[in-house]
Amino acid sequence: MPRRTPAVAGTFYPSSSTVLKKQIEECFLHSLGPGRLSSKTADKEKHPLALISPHAGYVYSGPIAAHGYLELDGRAKPDTVIVIGPNHYGFGTSVSIYPEGTWVTPLGEVKVNSEIGKKLAEISDVFSLDELSHLREHSIEVQIPFLQYVLGSFSLVPICMLDQSIEAALEVGKAIAELLSQKSGILLIASTDFSHYEPHEVAVRKDSIALDKIMKLEVETLYRVLREKDISMCGYGPVAAVLEAARRIQARGAELLRYATSGDVTGDKSSVVGYASLKIEYP
Repeated sequence: MPRRTPAVAGTFYPSSSTVLKKQIEECFLHSLGPGRLSSKTADKEKHPLALISPHAGYVYSGPIAAHGYLELDGRAKPDTVIVIGPNHYGFGTSVSIYPEGTWVTPLGEVKVNSEIGKKLAEISDVFSLDELSHLREHSIEVQIPFLQYVLGSFSLVPICMLDQSIEAALEVGKAIAELLSQKSGILLIASTDFSHYEPHEVAVRKDSIALDKIMKLEVETLYRVLREKDISMCGYGPVAAVLEAARRIQARGAELLRYATSGDVTGDKSSVVGYASLKIEYP
């Protein structure tokens, strides 16, 4: 069975399990983070439908990501997590599901849910089952250690979107909504950063426009403002797919948990990247 080994351990996050766990805890306790650690407990309250989470190096975006992952604390644990990320490298297939095997991080291995992956590929031919698209891609990988830290065990469906057109995103969302009507215990994660390499004030202004549309689950309007306002959000396709799935199952909207830029971390606000954590609850 395939084992997808880390592409960015040692760069985006530590390659040592001990150091990685320590850095994740520092993200939770950071001044930009939620300010407390996950208790790693569970009860009967249903987990969120979806999180929208950043994917930069943990030193930059980890505290913002921690806000979303703390929302899983003290709630029923999902059985399967579908993580959708953009394809930054331009090779592989248009919309790729990693087919089977395990994903490896310094915190251990996570089993790929091949049954759900195949089911999605049966629902829509927008998907292909492909390992190549995932070989170097970090946008999905950086979410996995946070999930391992908070949840412990879960199965994974990694989906990498090279085609982020509105047509592809709507089709992915439609297929996921159909899956959700048949299966329970599924958490969705859309992996994205927001404005890239803008002055802090410009990034905040532009990103607030995109975030407004995301919170209202407005897919078509999101694509329009990204184009008209020149907002360099990199994972708009995964976000739109999750928004479409959410509105098809009658979710009410997304809640912004925290927004910041890399300038808030480093102090250099001349050229920043924007990060946001949001959640969508099941209806």
